[in-house]
Amino acid sequence: MTVRGDGSLAKNGGKDGLDPQDRIFLVDVSDEEEGGGGRTLSFSRSPTVLLTFVANRFSRISTRQYIERFGIGVMDWRMLVMLTREPGATVTRASNVIGIDKAAVSRCLQRLDQMGLAHPGELEPNGRSRRWRLSLRGRELHDQVLRRALQFQRQLLSGFTDEEIKQLLDMLRRMLTNIAKTDDVENC
Repeated sequence: MTVRGDGSLAKNGGKDGLDPQDRIFLVDVSDEEEGGGGRTLSFSRSPTVLLTFVANRFSRISTRQYIERFGIGVMDWRMLVMLTREPGATVTRASNVIGIDKAAVSRCLQRLDQMGLAHPGELEPNGRSRRWRLSLRGRELHDQVLRRALQFQRQLLSGFTDEEIKQLLDMLRRMLTNIAKTDDVENC
C-alpha cells in the first residue's frame, strides 16, 4: 500500500522490496537544490516518529514545570514513582522497569539522596547493589507532584473517550512487549 496525497491508502505491487505496511509510514522527498530525492519517514504517519515527538515534548514541558514548581526533573519524578511503587528497588531493577540506563538511574538516586528525598540501604550480599527507599520528605514530594502529573495527564488525554484511552494503553503495552522482544534479539 502507498499513501495518496489525500492520506488514503492504495495497494501497489511491492516492486520496491518494502513490506506493504512500511509504505504507510513513508513519504517521498526531493531536494531541488541538490537534485536528489528519496523516501523517509512521515512526520504524521509514522508511529515511531509520533511517539518520539510526543515523548520529547512531554519530557521538555514536564521537566520545565517540575523544576519550576518542585525543584526536580522528570527523571527524578520517575524515580519517586518507582520507589513509591517498589520500595527497596535496586538500580538494576529501576533501570529495567523505567527503561533508562543504570548510570542515569544511579546519578538520579544520588541526586535524590543529596536532596534528602531518598536513601540507600545497606550493601547487598553481592557487594554491589543497594536497595533504595524514599524518605518521608520524598513521599510527601511524590504526593505533591502526583497531583500535577495527573492534571497534566488529563490535559494530554483531553478529547479522548474512556474507550480510546483503554485502546491507547493496550497499544502502548503491546509496543513495550515488542520492544522487549527486539532488545532480546539484539542481545543474543
